[in-house]
Amino acid sequence: MMKRLTAVFALFGLLCGAAQADLVDEIKTRGQLVVGCNADAPPFGFHNRDKTISGYDVDMAALVAKKLGVKFVVQNLDPAERVNLLRSKKVDLVVATMTKTAERERQVDFSYGYFVTGQKVLARKGRFADLNALQSGSIGVARGTTSESQFKQLFPKSTLISMDDTQAAVNFLQNGKIDGVTADEPALAGLQAKLPNRNQYEISVFSLSTEVYGMAMRKGEPRFLKLVNEALIEAERSGEAARIFQRWFGPETSTPLVRFFTIGGV
Repeated sequence: MMKRLTAVFALFGLLCGAAQADLVDEIKTRGQLVVGCNADAPPFGFHNRDKTISGYDVDMAALVAKKLGVKFVVQNLDPAERVNLLRSKKVDLVVATMTKTAERERQVDFSYGYFVTGQKVLARKGRFADLNALQSGSIGVARGTTSESQFKQLFPKSTLISMDDTQAAVNFLQNGKIDGVTADEPALAGLQAKLPNRNQYEISVFSLSTEVYGMAMRKGEPRFLKLVNEALIEAERSGEAARIFQRWFGPETSTPLVRFFTIGGV
C-alpha cells in the first residue's frame, strides 16, 4: 500500500512540475528569445545591408534576452499582425512601437512603458498649420495602428487612406498622391530623414495624442511579465536605457529627441 502511495505522489509531483513549466522555462530550454520587431519604422527598427534588423526596439529587446541569459532572434513583422503573432506563439515578445491601449490590454499583457511619444503629421511645409486643417486633405496611415484608429475618431469626415506601413504612406506623399502622413513623431522623423528633399517637408508642431509604447506578450505568463519589467527597471537604474535612447535619438542623430520620461517611474 505504501509503495502505491509513494508512486502516486511521485506521479503527482511530476505532473505538477510539468504544469508549472512556463514561457520562461521554455525560452531557457530553447536557448533563445524570439522577438517580433518592425523593420519599416526607423530608428526603432530597420534592415541593415546584411538583412539583419537594428534599432531602438531591438536594443531594448536585447535587455530582456540578457536578463534571461539567452540569445535572441529578431523577426520582422507587419504591425497589423502583432497580436496574432503572439497568440499563435510565433514570437515570444513583441517590441514594435506598440502603443498600450485598453483594447489591446484585453488581448495581451504589456510591460512598463519603454518609450513615450505623440502622434503627429508629416506633410509639405505649410500644408497643415493646425488641427483644423486636417479636416480637409487626404492622410496616409499604417493599417492596424493606433494612429489609424485615433485619426478616424478625431477626424471622421477626413479622407484617411490605410496602407501596409508608414513607409508606403510616405512614398505616396512624395508622389503627390496624398497630402500628409500620420504616425508617431519618431517614426515620421526617421522616415523624413531618408527623403532626398526632406527640407521641403515638416512634422506638425501639434500632437493628436500621447502614445506609450510597451513590450507585448501573451496573457497568462506572470513570471515572464515580471522578468521583462525587471529587465527594464534595471536598465533604467543603471543608465543603460538612457544610453540606448541617446544612441538613436541623441543630438547627433538624424532624429534628435528629448527624453522626458523614465521607465516605471524610476
